[in-house]
Amino acid sequence: MIGLGVMGRNFALNMADHGFSVAGYDRDPTKVAALHREAGEAPVRGVAELKEFTALLHKPRAIMLLVTAGPPVDAVIQELLPLLEPGDLIIDAGNSHFTDTDVRSRQLAVKGIQFLGVGVSGGEEGARHGPSIMPGGPREAYERVRPILEAAAAHVNGEPCVTYLGPGSAGHFVKMVHNGIEYGLMQLLAESYDLLKRGMGCSDDDMGKFYQKWNQGELAGYLVEITGRIFSERDEKTGRRLIDEILDVAKQTGTGMWTSESAMVLQVPTPTIDVAVAMRNLSMLEDERREAGTTYPRTTGQFQGNHDDFVRQLGRALWAAAIITYAQGLALLKAASLKYAYALDLHAVARIWRGGCIIRAAALEQIGLAYQNRSALPNLLLDPSLGKMVMEHREDLSLVIAAAAHWRVPAPSLMASLGYLDSYSSTWLPANLIQAQRDFFGAHTYERIDAKGSFHEEWGKARTP
Repeated sequence: MIGLGVMGRNFALNMADHGFSVAGYDRDPTKVAALHREAGEAPVRGVAELKEFTALLHKPRAIMLLVTAGPPVDAVIQELLPLLEPGDLIIDAGNSHFTDTDVRSRQLAVKGIQFLGVGVSGGEEGARHGPSIMPGGPREAYERVRPILEAAAAHVNGEPCVTYLGPGSAGHFVKMVHNGIEYGLMQLLAESYDLLKRGMGCSDDDMGKFYQKWNQGELAGYLVEITGRIFSERDEKTGRRLIDEILDVAKQTGTGMWTSESAMVLQVPTPTIDVAVAMRNLSMLEDERREAGTTYPRTTGQFQGNHDDFVRQLGRALWAAAIITYAQGLALLKAASLKYAYALDLHAVARIWRGGCIIRAAALEQIGLAYQNRSALPNLLLDPSLGKMVMEHREDLSLVIAAAAHWRVPAPSLMASLGYLDSYSSTWLPANLIQAQRDFFGAHTYERIDAKGSFHEEWGKARTP
């Protein structure tokens, strides 16, 4: 294991827990010491010299990197190469962009070095006790380390939350989309919090109870669970609830943005994810938001109605929007699988997301079943069972959005989810007007209903009836 920060150290200890001997390297001696301290009698040895590290490993070597994505990965690989031999394996388990993974795979293959791009989700806790693992690259390279990854991964119903996903950058692409879905779900939950807090005037205690209750039903999932727990946490400094001491700014590492970029390249609509990325950017405009808040003063509408009814509607709206977000991400994976020849099995993807990862949720059982029943399903919303349930929740989503608009509580991801559902299920869209406009101002041509081919109109030209 190269990189003995919290994630790398925890993953190394996880593998050791399952009987595998692990060598760890980090140039920071304090991190090496932390590994030894936490390992105790486990079969783990850490060093701060790279040459000593590679000498510890049986040949052919298998080396996992858990370092910051981007140039640091390339720097470590360049340091390693003089110490490696053909047949050795490098595993990049960070959040690398999939295009970087493809480049590294080609460059290392020339030197006879195998390379796996592996997505790992679950944070510190997952790395230590069982993450969701998303590997891509040569199948024979995966088979070399499959027993280790299966042992270290989370397990659901006795099944490890890891499987071979496909060649090249398949693993890192799946992890990128996982994170895009994560962005969408987090933004949806943030909007539900805002509706409860500013729309209904709920207390932290009440909100914690609502999310805890939702986590017992169809909304059950890791993000809903931790949201319910957050509201009870006290700030050691002030004694107030910690949530009320946190700045309303959310930064990003780039994986959500990469998901939106890839979706645009592949022409797959992912509006809920796109809005989630945009809202993080908007949250960072603190000074501008303050000025705009003064320029456009608001009085949040007073809630009138039955609190229990609205909370029920909000929970159902959240479920529908969450399924729509999964649908967008999985549609992107389907398109990428065709474009980049990944041959992804979306049933397998849903299966390994059931445990360990940040977006794990009860709904993934139904999502997996949808792709098991129809592997070529173009979009999750076309599954008869899930589609029926989403439409049964549509009215709740609509009513919640109407309330948000009335109260002037921003709910752009909820709105984008409803817009996607209504657009995707519409047998007619007003895109004919867009075709006409493009042909009018730019002679871009248009297509007709009654004939094949491209046509151009001399718009505004006098005609004889």
